[in-house]
Amino acid sequence: MTTNAEAAGNPQPPRRRAPAGAAVLREDVTEAIRAAVFEELAAVGYARMSIEGIARRAGVGKTAVYRRWRSKLHLVLDLVSAMAVQGLPAPDTGTLEGDLRLLYEVTSRALRHPVASQVVPDLQAEAARSPEMAQALQKALREGQAGVANGIVEAARARGEIGADADGELALDVIAGPLYWRAVVVRGPKPPKGYLEGLTRATAAALRAL
Repeated sequence: MTTNAEAAGNPQPPRRRAPAGAAVLREDVTEAIRAAVFEELAAVGYARMSIEGIARRAGVGKTAVYRRWRSKLHLVLDLVSAMAVQGLPAPDTGTLEGDLRLLYEVTSRALRHPVASQVVPDLQAEAARSPEMAQALQKALREGQAGVANGIVEAARARGEIGADADGELALDVIAGPLYWRAVVVRGPKPPKGYLEGLTRATAAALRAL
């Protein structure tokens, strides 16, 4: 059927085709690959992890993975860096000890997850051999925890629970260090009954002493 515009010698512009490449990558496929990476890391470790294994676990072809990341290192670096952006929700209970206790409960559960308990120590070991991995892990773990720790410290300062000149770097180490020590070095079972309560009191006391 001829339109008025065509009859007038002024045809309408053709429909624009969807751009090819990264602009049309399906997000559900990308998420399936990301989930497969964590599962593969937990199952076989970084050294034995392969693009083939990731693709098989995600139910896609290798091409789908390579269209998004050029190697397994870049894939893992991307996921680790994304952890820094997501971070943890900042507690807002109204007290220093309440904020610390909530943070420790959430972090403890996350680090005890079967995937995290395998992946975090494995990537730490790989970081000793790969400067790129070390930099990405530092960014993810430090920045993610720093944002939450700084929020807890600033709120406690505003309430007068800790000194206005408390050292922020030292506060981060005091708050974040214990659970990561248990997760990466000790790698023990679930903390014993009363551990988180005791850790909360000890951390709060240390922050007040800064």
